[in-house]
Amino acid sequence: MRSLVTCGVFAFAALAGAQQFGKMSSVKENKIGLVVHGGAGTMEHNKMSPEREREYRAGLENALRAGSEILQHGGSALDATEAAVRVFEDDPLFNAGKGSVFNAAGVNEMDAAIMDGKTLRAGTVANLQHIKNPINLARLVMEKSPHVMMAGEGAEAFAKEHGIELVDQKYFFTQERWDALQKVKAAEKSGANGDKKFFLSEQDLHGTVGAVALDRNGNLAAATSTGGKTGKLPGRVGDTPVIGAGTYANNATCAVSGTGDGEFFIMATAAHDVSALMEYRRKTLQEASIAVIDKIGKLGGTGGMIAIDKNGNIGLPFNTSGMYRGYVDANGKFVTEIYK
Repeated sequence: MRSLVTCGVFAFAALAGAQQFGKMSSVKENKIGLVVHGGAGTMEHNKMSPEREREYRAGLENALRAGSEILQHGGSALDATEAAVRVFEDDPLFNAGKGSVFNAAGVNEMDAAIMDGKTLRAGTVANLQHIKNPINLARLVMEKSPHVMMAGEGAEAFAKEHGIELVDQKYFFTQERWDALQKVKAAEKSGANGDKKFFLSEQDLHGTVGAVALDRNGNLAAATSTGGKTGKLPGRVGDTPVIGAGTYANNATCAVSGTGDGEFFIMATAAHDVSALMEYRRKTLQEASIAVIDKIGKLGGTGGMIAIDKNGNIGLPFNTSGMYRGYVDANGKFVTEIYK
């Protein structure tokens, strides 16, 4: 029986029993694991067509396949998370890269981040408009620049200097995302006081993709990418590229990638808070991640997070009715989940 909020995990070990906010698992023999997410929100089974559900599950499987092949062949957690997120960025179903939502000016602006739990080095990028795969540029900022965060035109100039692929804005256009923006504008014009949730699904409003991994060498990594919120003000930056808010990794504790109301994840310093609760309060990964999602909920925010700790325990708490998520079970089978 599924738990109240089923936790998506990827582990090369048997899954443990269900807990209140998700299943936990321990990767003991191989000590490798990967969890991916494609966004959280209000997701009702009777409102999604079977065809669309198959498409989302296929997208999750593709991301899992890209990351798991790297880990199974002894590759690094950094490479695995970057590869998984890049697959999401190339899939127009997800709000990152190709499928990014439009801001209020009708422009796609994207953010991304990656972090190495071994060294605590990180690379983040924000307000990108022409980078095909923002997660690649985040990795480049981490490894080839003296900085942690770069944004806008400067980040794109840096990308061009180092051979990162740039594309025209029209590459990111999808009719579904454009229609979502028109609904937001109509709602605002009608005096809905910004209550966009009445007109749009939470997936239309916002969404994020991410991956966290543990490799054979015991190193953790986290990667996250997003197009932000539909109708956001130009220049808005969410939690994804804010290290400690939407993305964090530390070999001493855990790796975390968040999705949901970015402003609340920033206020709660959500991703780092999980690590801090584990390091200073000696809480388990499950206890810490649940506490942080509860904290976000009390602030008025919704969303979830994926996390894996240094021992291979994996958890995914969220306070929404669903999350696009997936894992590979002990037999190597891809398992994907959307609803509770």
